[in-house]
Amino acid sequence: MHYYRYSNAEVSCWYKYLLFSYNIVFWLAGVAFLAAGLWAWSEKGVLSDLTKVTGLHGLDPVLLVLLVGIVMFTLGFAGCVGALRENICLLKFFCGAIVFIFLLELAVAVMAFLFQDWVRDRVKEFFENNIKSYRDDIDLQNIIDSLQRLNHCCGAQGPEDWDFNIYFNCNSESKSREKCGVPFSCCIPDPAQKVVNTQCGYDIRTKSKNQWDDQIFVKGCINALEAWLPRNIYIVAGVFIAISLLQIFGIFLARSLISDIEAVKASNAF
Repeated sequence: MHYYRYSNAEVSCWYKYLLFSYNIVFWLAGVAFLAAGLWAWSEKGVLSDLTKVTGLHGLDPVLLVLLVGIVMFTLGFAGCVGALRENICLLKFFCGAIVFIFLLELAVAVMAFLFQDWVRDRVKEFFENNIKSYRDDIDLQNIIDSLQRLNHCCGAQGPEDWDFNIYFNCNSESKSREKCGVPFSCCIPDPAQKVVNTQCGYDIRTKSKNQWDDQIFVKGCINALEAWLPRNIYIVAGVFIAISLLQIFGIFLARSLISDIEAVKASNAF
């Protein structure tokens, strides 16, 4: 295969190397996400037994990390190679994928605003499914504990939701020591205690509900998140706008480079 430099016109180095620099960051970030996800899976033994992927009924956070890594790696690679080799097909793929992701984000935001009750029901269902799998995956467990601890909440709509988990269920046939309790992350922290008491939620739901307020959080996490959003709306909007601007900038660079390449090819065709 022979390569040659166009004699009449050249592609702008500004668009070319700016787009390459833009994408190399995403490509490296994708590599980091993939490495972290594969390492986490190897620690959990998933790579040696792939049936564990379908064994968890809730969300495996590592799967989400891998998915983000694959998308970022693919787009970053396509953008980098497309920019360096002036490959219109790769650049159009990169541009189209970014446009699709941007429109998908916009659609999700609009749907969440217009169909709040439906979204709330889906979030409740999602949270309950993850409560069922709380003890099945350490990463999922850590995420739920962090969510409850940071938002001072317990369960999807309240502590009773922990009946969805076989270990915390109040069923009389259960032999679990955690029966009719809640995770330690539901407990109101004692400032005097420097060591976390992981047994603070044991048997709490065997007591009357008016005693719960002194020991555990009684607000559901869905209500806590709904209260958190209006207080932090500017932060959420700022993050969304920043991400959108980065995507628009990437689309602009890719479209400009495509137009430049097409113009050079048309110029040298004559």
